[in-house]
Amino acid sequence: MQALRTFFAMAALALSPLAAQAERFAAIVTTVIDGDTVWVRPERGGAARPVRVVGIDAPEICQRFGATSRAELTALVHRRRVVVMSNKRDGNDRVLARLRLGQQDVGEWMVSNGFAWSYRFRGNPGPYAQEEKHARAARAGLWADKDPVMPRDFRVQNGSCRPR
Repeated sequence: MQALRTFFAMAALALSPLAAQAERFAAIVTTVIDGDTVWVRPERGGAARPVRVVGIDAPEICQRFGATSRAELTALVHRRRVVVMSNKRDGNDRVLARLRLGQQDVGEWMVSNGFAWSYRFRGNPGPYAQEEKHARAARAGLWADKDPVMPRDFRVQNGSCRPR
């Protein structure tokens, strides 16, 4: 009975609109907006599009360490070929995706080196919780600060960095 339930759950997921949007493509990073948002131009052609690196939350650009986070992501991926693995979009019409640079998971690299947090949601520590734990212990990047402010808390206190 459990196997049958699992089968139907998997079939429903596979047929859902979310699964229908799953996409994997190679692209060149054309612009780095901040520590977790880039623009990519697909190698197969078409217009450049914004991509939000899923699983991480980098400091806002006007926040302490925001410019450093963007600079590090720029040094890593700007004008380089990445593989974009997405399955949805956010409210700002950005593709939500994991990025791979060769064998390197870009989100994992950002968190491991202390340039972003593992994205937390409803008590879940996020996909890079272990990497964040190690970066904190090593006082890497933003963890060199005594008490860095999470981007979501910064936004609540200060609003968006971007002009409206």
